[in-house]
Amino acid sequence: MLKEIIKLFTLQKIILILITFIFIFYGCGRSKPPVKKDTFYLPPPPKKMVKVQEGIASWYGPGFHGKPTSCGEIYNMYQMTAAHKTLPLGTKVMVTNLENGRSVEVTINDRGPFVKGRIIDLSYAAAKQLGIIGKGTAKVRIEVLSKEALLMRKDLFSAPKQKEFTIQVASFIEQRNAIKLKNDLSKNFKNVYIIPLLTSQRIFYRVRVGKFRTRDEAVKFAKRLTIIGYDVLITSR
Repeated sequence: MLKEIIKLFTLQKIILILITFIFIFYGCGRSKPPVKKDTFYLPPPPKKMVKVQEGIASWYGPGFHGKPTSCGEIYNMYQMTAAHKTLPLGTKVMVTNLENGRSVEVTINDRGPFVKGRIIDLSYAAAKQLGIIGKGTAKVRIEVLSKEALLMRKDLFSAPKQKEFTIQVASFIEQRNAIKLKNDLSKNFKNVYIIPLLTSQRIFYRVRVGKFRTRDEAVKFAKRLTIIGYDVLITSR
């Protein structure tokens, strides 16, 4: 009788141990690994590209001139480019200085800025066109140019049919401002015209002057405009 009681007690003990082991094993298999407090997780990339942004723009120049950008190109501070954190490299955007209304078209070819609170880092040339060199930063609006905008090259006001280089004097949101500048420039210069550029939000009216077969010719003419106070941009068409 005593032996049977001992056997029964031993069997119950073995069963209890097995059940405990099963619960421990099952619980460990379902438990989540602990998360360290100092673990850093990168946010997932946006599902949809943001086409319009507003924020602070800065610029970068001499310290990076001649060095490779994120896309592999050599950074040229005199070209119309910019750095952005998430927009695909090669994206063309219109940047508008909300403090003075100036606009400029740039190509994203680098990553940045890496300063909190800033949304775009402009090349020296782009920043100069927007009038933020001295101040260093400005509040801007960024608009991704649509395919239609990149293909839209029809002139509104008697634009020359063919040219390799031209000089852009300004870009306006208000058409009347572009017409006024065109009329003022036409008093002293020939071949002044306006080219519209359509974005996802609005139309920009770019005032341009002249047609030049070489960049050197355009540079010589641009000096005449800078002497009388215009901040110009030499561009190709």
